[in-house]
Amino acid sequence: MPGMVMSTTDDVISGQAWDDFCDALKRAGKQVLRAETPATPLDRSEGWRYLTRLLRIGLEMHLEFADADFPGFFAPSHETGKIGADNPDNLYLMGRINGRHDYVIRGTRGSVSYLSIGSQKGGYESDGKMEQTGFIDAAEMQLDGEGRFEVLLSETRPANSRNWLRIEPASNAVIVRQTFLDRKIERPAQVSIERLHPGGARPQPLTPDRIVAGLGNAARFVEGTAQVFANWAQSYLPHLNQLPLADQALCQRSGGDPNILYYHSAWKLAPDEALVIHVARVPDCRFWNLQIDNWWMESLDYRHQRIHHNKHSAKLDANGGVTLVLSHRDPGHANWLETAGHEIGTMCLRWVGAKQPVDPSTRVVKLGVNGEWL
Repeated sequence: MPGMVMSTTDDVISGQAWDDFCDALKRAGKQVLRAETPATPLDRSEGWRYLTRLLRIGLEMHLEFADADFPGFFAPSHETGKIGADNPDNLYLMGRINGRHDYVIRGTRGSVSYLSIGSQKGGYESDGKMEQTGFIDAAEMQLDGEGRFEVLLSETRPANSRNWLRIEPASNAVIVRQTFLDRKIERPAQVSIERLHPGGARPQPLTPDRIVAGLGNAARFVEGTAQVFANWAQSYLPHLNQLPLADQALCQRSGGDPNILYYHSAWKLAPDEALVIHVARVPDCRFWNLQIDNWWMESLDYRHQRIHHNKHSAKLDANGGVTLVLSHRDPGHANWLETAGHEIGTMCLRWVGAKQPVDPSTRVVKLGVNGEWL
C-alpha cells in the first residue's frame, strides 16, 4: 500500500531482497563496458568471469564468513578468484572482525618465506579503501619451540605481550599474507581466529536482516571492487609498456602490505613484439617478483602458464641484475613471461623489505622468426 514502510522480513518473503541484489549486480557490468577497456573476445569474456569471481569472494566475505562474533578465515584471492594484482606467490587469508571486541589468532609458523598479519577498516564495497589499522611481521613474533604462536588483537596493548596486533573500533577485517619462494617445498602457516570472551553466545540461525545485509554488501563489493581496479588500470595507460613506481599511499589505502614497494603499469604488444624489463641490480631484499595480469588486474593463470618470476625462479645475470621478457611466443629466454593470448594487460613488480630498491627499465623490441631479438 502507498506510504507503507517495508521491513527486511517483508523484502525477504516477497523476493524484493533478491530483486535488489540482482539489480545491483547488473550495474556492476558497466565497469566491464567502460570505453577504455579492451573489447577483444578474450578480454570481454574474462571481464564477465571476473565479476562472477568477485561475487564468489563477496558472498564468502559478507555472508558465509560475516559473523564477527564467530570468525573464520577464508581466501579472498586464490587460483580462481583474483583481486587487484593478486600475488601468484601468495596464500591470502581474511577474517571478519568487530573492532569493539578482542580476538586471538593461533597458529604454527611453518616454513613459508614471508608471513605478515594486518588489521584493516573500510572496504571496496563502501568507500573504495581498505586502510590498515595494525600490522605485525612474523619475523618479529615470539614463537615457542615448535613454531607455535598466539597473536592478540585489541585496541590497547597488554603488558608483556610481544605478539600484539592493534585494532581500533572501526577495524572490520584481518588479513594474513603468506609468500612462497617455492610452493613445492615450503609449508604454509596454519592459523585460526576466535573472539575472546564471547559471553557464552552461540551462532544463531540466519535472519532476514543478515541475509539482506549480506546480499547487499556482496553486490556492492562486486561493483566497488571492479570500479576501483578499473580506475587503476585506466590510470596506467599514459605510461604504457613502462613500469614506474606506483603511488605507495594509494596502494596502502587499498590494503597493501607496508613492507612492500609496488610498481604497477599496463602493457600492450603486437604479435612480433616483446617487452624487455631489466633491473640493473637486484637489491638485497626478503622477496621480489614480477607478474603479468590481464586488464582486470587478475594475475594470469599461474597454474598453467609462466606468468611470473620471483627471487627463487628468476635467473640473474653476471652483474646481479635480472632481465625478464614478456612476449606472445617463447623467445628462448630463461626469464620468459607469457602473454597467454592477451594483446594488452597490466603488470606488477614488488620488492619486499628492500632497503635500497632499484627501479626497472623497459623497452619494446621486435622478435625475429625464430624468436631472436631484432
